[in-house]
Amino acid sequence: MSAQQRNDASLTTKEAFQAVGLKWEGTFAEAAAGGIRAVHRQLKERLEEIPHAIHKDTMLGLSYHAFPGGEGFIHYAVVEVEKLGKVPDGMVTVSVPTLTYAACQHSKEQAIEASYTNIYSWIKEQGYKEYSPDHLTHFEKYPMSQDPYDDHPEFVIMIPVET
Repeated sequence: MSAQQRNDASLTTKEAFQAVGLKWEGTFAEAAAGGIRAVHRQLKERLEEIPHAIHKDTMLGLSYHAFPGGEGFIHYAVVEVEKLGKVPDGMVTVSVPTLTYAACQHSKEQAIEASYTNIYSWIKEQGYKEYSPDHLTHFEKYPMSQDPYDDHPEFVIMIPVET
């Protein structure tokens, strides 16, 4: 863990779930320039269109193929649904199996890069291995009430692992 920033990490299991929302695909540079923030804003604006949505106070940001050192990835801004119904125009469904995750809270005053460095270090220190089912590398849980354009967001980082 970074001496300047501490993120307490733990293991958690999340049961399989289905979600509905918006898909974004691009590079890390495009994401840093606000590409994902725009998709998060759109999901918030269209939330009431999603039938059977549960946990409407939490937006999930699922990232696929987002490996360190890679160029691009796919990001889904979604909410969990109790069951699949009619999928609104322009939206997609995502299914995630039951997984064990290394999880940590990223707080507003912390550096995002340091939070990710800390959680990956913790995984290695604990002897766990990263696990990417269907190429899911990680996901983030955001408070739905948070402004997607906040330069200092808070969220929970969840990285699938094998124990």
